[in-house]
Amino acid sequence: MSTNSKKIRSRKVKRGVQKGVIHIQASFNNTIITVTDVRG
Repeated sequence: MSTNSKKIRSRKVKRGVQKGVIHIQASFNNTIITVTDVRG
């Protein structure tokens, strides 16, 4: 076995969202808040 083997990890890319849409759906038991970008 080689001693130089390294694992390759994938990096998660963060993207900045400048504008967004918040949908709020409220019922008697639950409140659901959904945050999306402009495209949905």
